[in-house]
Amino acid sequence: MLEARDVQKIFYMGDIAVHAVRGVSLKVHEGEFAFIVGPSGSGKTTLLDMLGALSHPTKGKMIIDGRQIDEFNDFQLSMFRRDRIGFIFQTFNLIPTLNAVDNVLVPMIPEKITPELRQRAEHLLTQMGLKERMHHQPNQLSGGERQRVAIARSLINDPVIVLADEPTGELDSKTGREVMDYMHRMNEEEGKTFVIVTHDTEYIRPEDKVYTMKDGLIHNVVDGKRRAIVKK
Repeated sequence: MLEARDVQKIFYMGDIAVHAVRGVSLKVHEGEFAFIVGPSGSGKTTLLDMLGALSHPTKGKMIIDGRQIDEFNDFQLSMFRRDRIGFIFQTFNLIPTLNAVDNVLVPMIPEKITPELRQRAEHLLTQMGLKERMHHQPNQLSGGERQRVAIARSLINDPVIVLADEPTGELDSKTGREVMDYMHRMNEEEGKTFVIVTHDTEYIRPEDKVYTMKDGLIHNVVDGKRRAIVKK
């Protein structure tokens, strides 16, 4: 499903090389719910960008759905993201002038918005508990409702994997738990694979897979379903 093999990401500030990710290997199987946790500056968001085909690794291999995406050009990466990956962001990234349904449909705008696609968007919002709110604009929705719209948007293209960057970072604890519960439900009922970056371990369930990052490296992996702890 998703595999990183000794990936590195180096940024340059003048003559200074900043090693954001220092050689990370991980594997997430289809249907898993995985977390990448660690403090700010640990490299977890940089790693997520590479996992989501938003940037190329400086070194190493990145494989998603059997395809080695680190060899893709920018156009191929763009098409792969559109067709195969769903994204959820901390700040929701909703378009303020569009209602919830149309926000969910945004990733499909390059294609023709068919009645079937609109029906799928409405179905996803109903699954998110937003049946009565789907024609409201973002400023008419609570933070938790906006994030649920963002979750529905991440699923509109029927992705092979959904990546979330601090999806509860703008939410209070109760609302954050509700949002995480919706994502776990999509994992359980729809079989969607999730990888979530967070500094907060509050929402992790015993059966989840957890990668802990620090200083650009993964230090240990806890595989909840297999009840295994692998020290790095």
